[in-house]
Amino acid sequence: MASILAKKQKKREKHSLKELRTLGHQLLSSRAHINNLPLLLTFISPSSPPQHAIESLLSLQSFFTPVLSDLPSSSSKSLIDDGDEESKKDPEFVYRTWLRSKFDEFVKSLIDIAVSPQSEEALRDVALDAIMEFVKMGKGGRFQSVIYHRLLHSIVHSTLSIDFLLDSIASKFFKYIDVRYFTYISMEKLARSLEPTDNSDNRNGIAYGEHEHLSRESNFVVSVHKIHYLLSRIPPLEGQDGKYDYEMWSESGILSREDDHKGSYGVLQIEDKQKKLKKSNNIVLVTLHQAVIPHLSNPIMLCDFLARSYDIGGVISVMALSSLYILMTQHGLEYPNFYEKLYALLVPSIFMAKHRAQFFQLLDSCLKSPLLPAYFAASFAKKLSRLALSVPPSGALVIIALIHNLLRRHPSINFLVHRLDEDETDRDASSREEGFGENAKESGSGPDISNRKPGIDNFNCEESDPAKSNAMRSSLWEIDTLRHHYCPAVSRFVMSLENDLTVRAKTTEVTVKDFSSGSYATIFREEIRRRMKQVPLAFYKATPTSLFSESDFSGWTFKYEDSEKKETRIDEAATSKEDYHNSAKRQRTGC
Repeated sequence: MASILAKKQKKREKHSLKELRTLGHQLLSSRAHINNLPLLLTFISPSSPPQHAIESLLSLQSFFTPVLSDLPSSSSKSLIDDGDEESKKDPEFVYRTWLRSKFDEFVKSLIDIAVSPQSEEALRDVALDAIMEFVKMGKGGRFQSVIYHRLLHSIVHSTLSIDFLLDSIASKFFKYIDVRYFTYISMEKLARSLEPTDNSDNRNGIAYGEHEHLSRESNFVVSVHKIHYLLSRIPPLEGQDGKYDYEMWSESGILSREDDHKGSYGVLQIEDKQKKLKKSNNIVLVTLHQAVIPHLSNPIMLCDFLARSYDIGGVISVMALSSLYILMTQHGLEYPNFYEKLYALLVPSIFMAKHRAQFFQLLDSCLKSPLLPAYFAASFAKKLSRLALSVPPSGALVIIALIHNLLRRHPSINFLVHRLDEDETDRDASSREEGFGENAKESGSGPDISNRKPGIDNFNCEESDPAKSNAMRSSLWEIDTLRHHYCPAVSRFVMSLENDLTVRAKTTEVTVKDFSSGSYATIFREEIRRRMKQVPLAFYKATPTSLFSESDFSGWTFKYEDSEKKETRIDEAATSKEDYHNSAKRQRTGC
């Protein structure tokens, strides 16, 4: 081992600081110099000269930062090691996997420098900043908790006192709320992994292992001291001015400090903080069901926050719907008037919102329950069909898919597909003659047919309560109008679903996910990919003599007249008109 270290030391001494700078520039300029990477990694060591280590560190950090989001996970290396033939055939995948292994080696070397007492304080400070930069950028802007946990693990399990590093972490990064959160998470895991010394092992006074026992006890005490020291330095959530500080280190929090071109961090301007805080809260609300709820021991504690967010309306309600749906379906949350609030979200603007794809998928899931009353299903189907008249073609496609699934799941509202006013009038008339009679008509208890107007839709689109919308007395005539939609994709989709309700055994529900994220661009791309079997052409075997053929208008003739005949006809008409006026004048004067 000593001989290997000696060889590495001699190898390092062969390169000057200028040569290391040249190697770094070559690595950043072209992939052809990728072999400089392992060489620069050898200088990331506590035993290297500080200037050499810093120069190599900066070059490698500049190299890994832009490519970090494209690197595969650390587990991808096992695919190549296990002999995966497809992975071996892809040189780009092999290259990126190799880069990932070198990045993991780089992070490990940085942590060794940070916790080593041999490193100078300036070098340890630069290494800590580089580690935290990768923590910030590791997952495309999300907090890379794995790297941060490895750093804290090395600090806690180090046998030497490293108060300087602990003070640096506390002073620089504990003001960020996400760093505090993951510090608590890591400390809890590390505290559980510590094993206190059992004195019963040495109750017989055996000399062998006594020193090992004392060493283990000392290391345990040092580790506990470091955990306590880090936890005691975390400031409270509420600041000295009584306000909460939501500044975050990771970029997904938006409130991280903006870096300049050199990688340093400036101070956020006070006037921008409110805007960024609002944007940060929106992002947290969108990812709450994925990033927070699965890790909570009692997710029901978020019910008040999500209920208030859902009551706000608009985009905020859309973003809160995912988390609220998880609490209702998986954690037994009872939320009154949920469907009334969901019904109120069906407005034209929702079809152009940023998170519309996720909303439509959740809407389809919420309307899947067989316990949904018929009038609720009818109200949603009718509200969606009315919106189909004013939304973009992509919105019309997703509306057709939603209504199709509603009609398949709730056969009791299939009468909305085709309803005639004459049938309804006859039905009301027969019921009056059979059940009510003239006395009922006089008393006003029977249905008043005279007040019914054919062609009038009884559905009230402005009603916010689905139970009062009169959807059960209406029909889905709006969907029938989509057969003649100006967008071919919409008209084709409507006609392709004609037989689905009659032949249920051969058809299934439509996957709303395939239409939920559509736009003008997606429809256009689909249209230009289509192969046209028949193309309409304007071709005539003989030159036409008229604009319309006689077969198009039976009983009409379209013939060409000479200009002389036309003038003669006009003169005759003018003469007859003059004679008529002269005769009428003589009658009035009595001449």
